[in-house]
Amino acid sequence: MLSLQCHNDTLSIVINYYSDHLDKRLSTMPSSAAILTTLLALSQTADAFQVHNNHGAVKRITTRQNKTFLSMTDTQSEVEKLRAAAAKAREEYERLSKEMGKEVSSSGDVTDARAAQVTPKNLSVDQVKSIAADIEFSSGDADSQTSALDKLVESGDFSLWKSAVRRAGSDMSMLIPFPVSLGNLESRTDGKVTGESLGVGGEGDVKFEDFQDLTVAVVLGSTLLGILALAVLPPNVGATFTYLFALIPIGFIGIGSTSPGIIAAAIQGARSTKEDDETRRERICRHEAGHFLCGYMCGLPVKEYSISPDTGVACVEFHTSSTSAAGRELTDDVIAALSVVAMSGSVAEIMEYGKAKGGENDLLELQNCFMKSKEFIGAAKQQDLTRWGALTSYGLIKANLKKYESLVSAFKENKSLSECVAIIEGSA
Repeated sequence: MLSLQCHNDTLSIVINYYSDHLDKRLSTMPSSAAILTTLLALSQTADAFQVHNNHGAVKRITTRQNKTFLSMTDTQSEVEKLRAAAAKAREEYERLSKEMGKEVSSSGDVTDARAAQVTPKNLSVDQVKSIAADIEFSSGDADSQTSALDKLVESGDFSLWKSAVRRAGSDMSMLIPFPVSLGNLESRTDGKVTGESLGVGGEGDVKFEDFQDLTVAVVLGSTLLGILALAVLPPNVGATFTYLFALIPIGFIGIGSTSPGIIAAAIQGARSTKEDDETRRERICRHEAGHFLCGYMCGLPVKEYSISPDTGVACVEFHTSSTSAAGRELTDDVIAALSVVAMSGSVAEIMEYGKAKGGENDLLELQNCFMKSKEFIGAAKQQDLTRWGALTSYGLIKANLKKYESLVSAFKENKSLSECVAIIEGSA
C-alpha cells in the first residue's frame, strides 16, 4: 500500500508541476506535449516511480526534472536545425523555379516568367536589314556580336537569335541531348535522314571485300593483257609489254600496303555519280544555308563569312561559343549547340537530294570539339550526340523551311551577312 500511495503521490506532483510551469512552453515548443506524453507513459511502467522513503522520492523527482530540461534544450536545437533546412530548401526551390521559367513572389506564389516575355515587333526584311547593318560582323568579335544581338532580342526587334536555346527567365539551354538510335532518327525524319544518307552508318564505306575484288580484277586484267601482247605484238615488243603488265599487280599491292587510302578513294570515286557544276553549286548553297540558319538560332556568333575561291559560294564559320575566349574547354551546352550546327549542312543536303556528300569535314570538326569538352565523351555518346544533332537540325530547318529557302537563294546570290540575318529575322 505504501508503495502504491507513493506512486500516486509522485505522479500527482509531476502532473501539477508541469501544469503550473510548462503551459507557456507548450505554446512555443511544439514538442513539449510529446515530453508530457512520454512522462505519463513512463508512469505506467512497473518501476517508474517506486520509492521507499520521502528522501528517495525527492531525489528521483529532481533527477527527472533535470533530464526534462536537458531534453527541452536538445529539442530547441533540433527545431533550429529544421528551420535552417527549411530555409535552404526554399532557396533551392526558388532557384529551380527561376531556371524553369517561373517567378516566386515573397508570398510564395509562382508565376510563369514567360508571360512577361518581350513581344516581337515583326519588322520587315528591309527594316531588319537596316538594323543589322549596324552590327559589326566583319571583325569576327564574338563578344560584340553576342551583346548587340542580345539587346535586339530584348527590345523585340529580333526574335530568332538564340531561339533554339533560349529559355524564358532562365539561363538553361533548351538543347538537351538524348540518345537517338538510327531507327529513331529515320522514323522521326520521315525516313529521310538515315545512316546511309548521312554517311555515318558504314554502308558507303570501302570494305575489305572491295579490296579483294579489285586485287583479283587487277591480277586477271594484267594476265590477259600480257597474253594478248605476246599473241599480237612482235616477239621482242610483246615480251617487253608482258613484263610491264606483270609489274602492275606488284605496284597495286605495294600501294595498297603502304597507302590504302588512295585505293579506297579511287573505289569511292568510281561509285559516286558525277554532278554538273550547277547542281554541285546549289548543293553547296543548301549546305551552307543550313549551317547559317541553325548556327544563328543556336546563338553562335559568326567568325568568318567569305566567298570560297574554289566554289564561288559564301561559306560561314562560327565561333565555338558566344564569347571570344580561346583555348578554353567546352561545356555541355556548347557541345550540344555545335552538334546541331555541324550536322545541319548534311541534313540540309539530304532534305533536297536524299544523300549528303559534303559532311566529312563537318564530322572531323565535331570530333575535334568533342576532344575539347570539359567532360569526357566516349565513343557511344559521340554517336548519340551526332544522331541527336542531325535530328534536332532537321526539326529546326523544317520548322523554318520558308526562311531557309530564301536563305538558299541569298547564298546563291552571294548576299552580305546582314542581308542573310534580315532574311531570318524579317517577316515577309
